[in-house]
Amino acid sequence: MSSPSPVPAANEVADPLRVWFRFIRLHRRALNTIAAELKGLGLSVPQFDLLSTLTEREGLSQQELAERLYVTKGNVSGLLDRMVEAGLVERRAIPGDRRSNALYLTEKGRGLAEKGIATQKSYVEGTLGGLPPQDLADLERIVLAWRERARVAEDATLARLEG
Repeated sequence: MSSPSPVPAANEVADPLRVWFRFIRLHRRALNTIAAELKGLGLSVPQFDLLSTLTEREGLSQQELAERLYVTKGNVSGLLDRMVEAGLVERRAIPGDRRSNALYLTEKGRGLAEKGIATQKSYVEGTLGGLPPQDLADLERIVLAWRERARVAEDATLARLEG
């Protein structure tokens, strides 16, 4: 006896809540796999997020880094201290601003970030990259539309809570 197909029939009406739960479970599965791979490099997911963010743009302040990571400045503070201590990130004074530092990767930090990015790229290519091109294009279109609806919902929630 074969197991049921994970793909709904074409005439089946999709339940948004069921799709949501599948999406969340997929996210967890992917994150768990990437976390295990990163652990092999000696990195946690938050450490990798910090390093990979700095590969995109060095010289960020701690506040800017926190905003890009979608966390508070306080949440990134301890992590950043440990990354500096480990020799992966360095703080440099910002001329004219005695309260902030610009953040830069060290050579060691850049090398580790690049290994993590390669690990992530390999996972994505082996999973998402295996989808037919049209399915991938459809998924991107759907995710972008969902993201826009999520932004509108977030703005409405924030306005309601502030007002």
